[in-house]
Amino acid sequence: MTKIASLLFGCSVLLLSACTDREPTYPLLDGGEIRFSELQGKVVFINYWAEWCKPCRTEMPELNEIQTSLSDKVRVLAVNYDGIQGDQLAQQAKAMGIEFSILAEDPRSQFDVMPSGALPETLVIDQRGQFQKVLLGPQTVSGLKQVVTSLTDEMDYPPSPSQ
Repeated sequence: MTKIASLLFGCSVLLLSACTDREPTYPLLDGGEIRFSELQGKVVFINYWAEWCKPCRTEMPELNEIQTSLSDKVRVLAVNYDGIQGDQLAQQAKAMGIEFSILAEDPRSQFDVMPSGALPETLVIDQRGQFQKVLLGPQTVSGLKQVVTSLTDEMDYPPSPSQ
């Protein structure tokens, strides 16, 4: 009887695990895919841009630099505001000089963040994978480094007993 009970318990656990929500996988323009759980331990900047947005063009070299200079602590991802796909997205990303990963799908709903309606817009996700804030307007390397430092400093201290 014990073997039957163990078997039933095992089947129940298997069924329950199969029914749980799986974390979304987001396709990348280069053909790869990403899950945000894979990025835990890094600060993630999700940048919304459009080809027609002049401030977006201004900030792209800054975003490229932050990805290059802090690649051990940061991951920058791009999302096209207009929702274009395929070859058109690749052409616009090249014209914009984007040197970091481009998401083919918008992950905003995973973080339950409403669009601001302004560009450029950058979502900040902390090292635990939690949404922290929205940065509006063109970002700079120094400003993004400050965000990374503030989140890194918060991680270095244990939570206070009142939390």
